[in-house]
Amino acid sequence: MSAPERIPARRVSDRDDLALLTRGELKVQGQIREASNAVLLCTVTYEDREGTCVYKPVRGERPLWDFPDGTLAQREVAAYEVSEALGWGLVPPTVLRDGPYGEGMCQLWIDGPEGGNEGDKLLALVEGEEPGEGWKAIGFAEVGEGRTALLVHADDARLRRLAVLDAVINNGDRKGGHLLVDADGHLYGIDHGVTFNTEDKLRTLLWGWAGEPLTEEASAALEALSARLADGEPLAVRLGELITAAELEAVRERVAGLLKSGRHREPSGEWPAIPWPPI
Repeated sequence: MSAPERIPARRVSDRDDLALLTRGELKVQGQIREASNAVLLCTVTYEDREGTCVYKPVRGERPLWDFPDGTLAQREVAAYEVSEALGWGLVPPTVLRDGPYGEGMCQLWIDGPEGGNEGDKLLALVEGEEPGEGWKAIGFAEVGEGRTALLVHADDARLRRLAVLDAVINNGDRKGGHLLVDADGHLYGIDHGVTFNTEDKLRTLLWGWAGEPLTEEASAALEALSARLADGEPLAVRLGELITAAELEAVRERVAGLLKSGRHREPSGEWPAIPWPPI
């Protein structure tokens, strides 16, 4: 028997990726111990194809005071569905399936370029009070010995799209470590378990465009998303299987709010705006 075909990291998630993740045989290779919940690194094989994926079993989720128990995996899948509906492919292919430790989220592993994660280069600490050309200010951070530095992120169209997605899904944990760039330069966001709350939970490092007008591209994508969220539409039906009716209605309201204002979200002041730790 010939060796299975190795799947490279890809920008576009197609039916083959989803078939691999949904139907393939999972074999656990190890655990990613830095994560707060159980995150297992697996190989997945289906017919003549093989890939690497992350498997997060529901039984490995730690209870959270502000989210129903056993729902984080579904929220990760819902974030993928919304990302695909926006047309930006910002979340790696993600499915809900049974695995070695029960039902869980299964997401295609994204390989970065040789030499490390390019996503780390989208954030920086700079001296002074101005971000400099090509950067957007987030806020000041303590760097030790009573000194502070300005935390900034790149003025990058890929990040700007992600800021819109986070506002739609109400992402409560957009940290720097959740940014991945593949070998082709495509940006992905990962770790979307704390999303879709009915209350405003938006915590992110991507505040650089706060209050600025949305791009024409973003407005068009949100208009299309709004139509797909209507009752009876396939996306609305699918999201209804993953999140509650109240949470789905909150998604519609957030999209409508963005379209009405025509601007990027600003911090509400009622919730910490930046996740901790930020990186």
